[in-house]
Amino acid sequence: MLTPESFLEHLQRLPEPAAYQIAYSGGRDSHVLLHLMAGVAEQLMVPVMAVHIDHGLQQNSSRWARHCVRSCNNLGISCHCIELNLTPITGESLEAQARDVRYRALADWLGNDELLLTAHHRQDQAETVLLQLLRGAGPAGLSAMPRVSPLGRGYLGRPLLEFDAAAVAGYAQSRGLCWVEDPSNRETRFDRNYLRREVIPLLTARWPAMARTLSRSARHCAEAQTLIDELAAGDLQQVRDAGGPQLSLSALSGLSPPRARAVLRAWVRQAGFQVPDSARLDRLLHEMIGAAVDRNPMVHWSGTEVRRYRDRLYLMAPLQPLSVGEVLSWDGVSPLPLPAGLGRLRVGQGIGGIRAGCWNAGPLEIRFGRLSGRLRLAGEGRSRSVKQLFQERAVPPWERSRLPLIYLRDELAAVADLWVCEPFGSGEGEPGMGIEWER
Repeated sequence: MLTPESFLEHLQRLPEPAAYQIAYSGGRDSHVLLHLMAGVAEQLMVPVMAVHIDHGLQQNSSRWARHCVRSCNNLGISCHCIELNLTPITGESLEAQARDVRYRALADWLGNDELLLTAHHRQDQAETVLLQLLRGAGPAGLSAMPRVSPLGRGYLGRPLLEFDAAAVAGYAQSRGLCWVEDPSNRETRFDRNYLRREVIPLLTARWPAMARTLSRSARHCAEAQTLIDELAAGDLQQVRDAGGPQLSLSALSGLSPPRARAVLRAWVRQAGFQVPDSARLDRLLHEMIGAAVDRNPMVHWSGTEVRRYRDRLYLMAPLQPLSVGEVLSWDGVSPLPLPAGLGRLRVGQGIGGIRAGCWNAGPLEIRFGRLSGRLRLAGEGRSRSVKQLFQERAVPPWERSRLPLIYLRDELAAVADLWVCEPFGSGEGEPGMGIEWER
């Protein structure tokens, strides 16, 4: 049974926050959560607030936002409204778009150590397990919604997750609560609504405890995923190339396929990218390991690329277009932003680098393009092939035409922060200007 006392018991199992933020849509479940929080607010030692997301998808969304503010004010809780004006993207799930944009907005809004509360209950958990199962998810997906998880600068908590939908509905009815009915909740073209309205009633008629048992299965999967994550974290440290962000392909290939896939998932997740599906994970293993030594394969998915060079795997965002003929003028003093997400150049005074006299004489330009032929580096008596220099420094092929080239008086003075060319190098012990490339 859902009561203020039983709710407070579950709420206090969550981390103690700097403030509570209630994700308030105005629907029945979130209104129950709002009402419960208002009832226990005096027993809490931190502020209680609400936040409403207006997706801009419904004609009446602004009216709903005003209703949410009034409802919060009536309960003595301040409410902040965030307008998104979401534009549907053709070919993508509107349901998924709205969810992703909503959680990004909530993560941005959340303050340090604040706890965002959502009204997900046991039936929501069952729906999530079924959806993930139908999508072919593994233990991570079948773990469904955790009771608490990191979000932005704080946390996301679900204090109603152990309560049935009937308990939430009973609380709303017994208190005579009023809420907004979103007509999109009746549209069975959305996967979750179809499960909720067409499938789950049939399953519950046959197995009345379905929501409870599926929630238990989610907890089992979460425990299994925890063990997988712990094993993968140890493996990841072993296969990192010299402790850097890249992976050693030879070390990765020494793992069994299941462990290698777990490492790749952990690697991608830790870097903040979207974890790929199983088909792309298999491609990563087979194409990266199986390609000839002189090949540089690449596997990509939404917002992510994995490339191979020699024995290393590189994880990155897709390379932004770069105009080879672009020329940037530089005063040689202020940090210089570079195009195509390449970071910026800085200069520092010290021993070595480009002679200060040459640097100050200018003019100074930054150019881009593929180097070829030979270079004579400062302090070396002979020229060397550019290809040999790139190989010695293990510069990946996709980076070679994206290196900022520093020109002084229309002559190549330095290649990024890699080499200084003759005759621009400072002598031994001579003050110079050092190039620093913040990638």
